[in-house]
Amino acid sequence: MCSTIPTSINPWATLLIRNLDLSTEPSPPQPASSELSWEPMPPLALSRSELNFVSDATPTQPPAARTPPRAAFLFGPISKCPVTSPCIVCSFCDNSQSEGKSMGRILGLLFAATTLLQAQDQIFFHAKIFTADPQNPYAEAVAIRGDKILAVGTLPEVAKAAPNASRTDLEGKSLFPGFIDSHSHTIDGGLNLINADATEKVDTFEELQAFVAEAKKSGLGMHGEILEILGLPLKFWSHTDTLNQDFSAGPYDKQCLIFRGMDGHTAWANRAMLDRAGINAAYLKTLSPDQRSYFGYDKEMQPNGFLVDAGQDKIDRLMPPPTDKQILAAGHAALEYNYGLGITAWLEPSAPESALKSYKMLNERGELNSEVVTFPKVLAKDPRAELAFVHKQQQTYGNIPHLHITGIKIFADGVAEFPSQTAHLTKPYKNSGHNGELLFDQKTFNQLCIAADKEGLIIHVHAIGDGAVKAALDGIAAARAANGDSHLPHTLTHEQFIRPEDFPRFRELGVISALQLYWAEGANDTIEILKPYVDSEIYRWQYPARSILDNGGIISGASDWPVSTANIFRAIYKAETRKGKEGVLDASQAMPREAMFYAYTRNSAKALSLDSIGVIAPDKRADLVLLDRDVLTVSPEEMQDTKVVWTMVAGKKVYEAK
Repeated sequence: MCSTIPTSINPWATLLIRNLDLSTEPSPPQPASSELSWEPMPPLALSRSELNFVSDATPTQPPAARTPPRAAFLFGPISKCPVTSPCIVCSFCDNSQSEGKSMGRILGLLFAATTLLQAQDQIFFHAKIFTADPQNPYAEAVAIRGDKILAVGTLPEVAKAAPNASRTDLEGKSLFPGFIDSHSHTIDGGLNLINADATEKVDTFEELQAFVAEAKKSGLGMHGEILEILGLPLKFWSHTDTLNQDFSAGPYDKQCLIFRGMDGHTAWANRAMLDRAGINAAYLKTLSPDQRSYFGYDKEMQPNGFLVDAGQDKIDRLMPPPTDKQILAAGHAALEYNYGLGITAWLEPSAPESALKSYKMLNERGELNSEVVTFPKVLAKDPRAELAFVHKQQQTYGNIPHLHITGIKIFADGVAEFPSQTAHLTKPYKNSGHNGELLFDQKTFNQLCIAADKEGLIIHVHAIGDGAVKAALDGIAAARAANGDSHLPHTLTHEQFIRPEDFPRFRELGVISALQLYWAEGANDTIEILKPYVDSEIYRWQYPARSILDNGGIISGASDWPVSTANIFRAIYKAETRKGKEGVLDASQAMPREAMFYAYTRNSAKALSLDSIGVIAPDKRADLVLLDRDVLTVSPEEMQDTKVVWTMVAGKKVYEAK
């Protein structure tokens, strides 16, 4: 229900009358009335000719040729008057039946102007509002003006601040700040949406065979002559023999085929693809043991098709890059996906050039209104050269509104699941005797952290193994020691395993933990392909979110989309219950639900270093999401099925449920 509060004397009219100047010279700015809370508008300098002002009311131009007054440009040309029936007070639109007197024209302009200004103010009431402000966490009404929050509190309090606002009854639904994803590969996710993505669609070999056949037939998975399937569950990597039987023979004998794992780190290529890339026994024999660890192979060193991280490089060089048309389509698909989930801002780490181009094209079309933070990927090999690369990206894309290139992304290690086992652990994997790989030299990494922190760049580190987490914290500790506390929100992400002695270091160093708690469940990839291979003491502390929280650390909400869904309600369900298909994963690490909503709002805004969003409070940006149920009180099972009613970015609705 929506109604506009009528007013006989509008303060905006007072301001307009005071600012009208019928002389030929601009009038100086006037102070705002002390009795009004509204900010004064810029003065209107209107000449007599612009108002068509003559004492005998004779127009200086024929009505059809008359130029709109400059006052109209406050709101754009007055092409449609708010008065729908013919009137006699105004000569600025075709609705008028009379030329009127000069004061009539002015009053007509004031009527149009004040009506338009009133329409900018909105009140949403009868709502269960979670503000994400710890000092004032709940409210029943909020007022917005333009793209900003004007007031929040009770309905009488809000109505006092916006007496002329339209009112919308939210019928007891939940209103939240727009959700913020502090680790999302958003444009890659958009590319997945417009390509052959098997995420949550394939669980058996029979389903995989049908999916691949359809992707080839429809062309959705074809990239030139290469067939690519995205989002494969990791459990398939334990069955490379079956993969070869099904997809290296018959209709796929000469068809180059690549499966990408849902983790974004692993893949499998059929024999035709391996042959084209030159990955064979002869090639593997030229590599060092560390280099060979990125490939799966048998006793004769024949590759079985499994690839991890750098092992995919030779394949990637053969893939045609996405076209500008595809990149733009991916951007549109990603925005639609995020808005449908109530996500209004995000951090995109390791943003490739294609992602930055997509944001640039969206901006050129006036379609990028969400705040987006991107961090270029650096390798911690040559700090000076790597920071120069960041500066180049800032110079190239730094003038795009709403796009912020304000940090760096560094990989400390890989992933822990069998057969990859590239995550860096403090104790070796039971089957291989190796500890995984730390992807940087600690001394060089420390130097990079010190230099980046000094230049005001946020450090964002992929760290999965407990050894990688320790090394990443050590690097940030070096920066804090060298530069003092810069208050930059340096962040570790993923942190699948953490040593108990490192729990308090997050608070001590001011490091945010961007956890993907959708993964914190009893499932194949946390039990079957992990537990037999990892030291029991390390395995005990898997996704230890509650321990970080209890030690004073800040947790931000993160999805790693398209590795997993960006649906925050499903992630919060896992965080709260730790339940999965194969049981509960250490219930002692379950998170309070309210803490998770702080994680996806206020805390994620801190991780992005954007203080204009993440909270419903005066002067914050009006990024809001309306939900179909009381998510703070319903059962976990009901909560995970929450639907978004509408999503608002900067005061404008960008999504409404059908």
